[in-house]
Amino acid sequence: MDRETKSAHVKAVFSDIADHYDLMNSVLSFWQHKIWRRFAMKQVNVGKGGQALDVACGTGDWTLSLAKAVGDKGKVVGIDFTREMLNVAKEKLSKRGFLNRTVELVEGDAMDLPFAENSFDVATIGFALRNVPDILTVLTEMTRVVKPGGRVVSLELSKPETPIFRSLYYLYFNHVLPHIGSLAAGSKKSYAWLPESLVDFPDRRNLEKLFRQAGLSDVRSYPLTGGIAALHVGRKA
Repeated sequence: MDRETKSAHVKAVFSDIADHYDLMNSVLSFWQHKIWRRFAMKQVNVGKGGQALDVACGTGDWTLSLAKAVGDKGKVVGIDFTREMLNVAKEKLSKRGFLNRTVELVEGDAMDLPFAENSFDVATIGFALRNVPDILTVLTEMTRVVKPGGRVVSLELSKPETPIFRSLYYLYFNHVLPHIGSLAAGSKKSYAWLPESLVDFPDRRNLEKLFRQAGLSDVRSYPLTGGIAALHVGRKA
């Protein structure tokens, strides 16, 4: 699948499932994604008054966590290219009093971030890196817009690292999840994309290499829940 085809396909998928994404994210992660994100926030380590960018922010869960961390004197920008996902994020953040106060939401492309160099203390991307047309381009863009000493952080599904657990998880991921998507969200076709998106996605160690290729140093990764997911953190020199 070429870049333009993948981009159009991903946009169509997430436009279709936006209203059910939060529920299905819980199902997909075995209800672990909130625990993973709490761990991720400790590694992000952004403080009050910080400036954060949430790339491919989706329905805004990580954007919300970042907004709580930076407080009233900080600023968080969430960017996503799917308007339907942004609409869910806007409602969520507005209800909690963050929208247009601490958080700005922008419709835009992770492959070509519309921000100046050295603008943010941290740039995050959650459960979206496997969906982009070119991983290295996105990581390079995220590196460009963070300040020297700033961090680029990815929380993403990964590939379990023990053979038996990997086999069991792939059985669930490839054969059970699309049917759950069909029942819960009426969209088996859209949820079939999720297993497909992981096929060619690099494992934890190879994603570390891409972080380094993007110009990041002190790259660290953490397998989560047996490697179902992984957190990657790199620092801009």
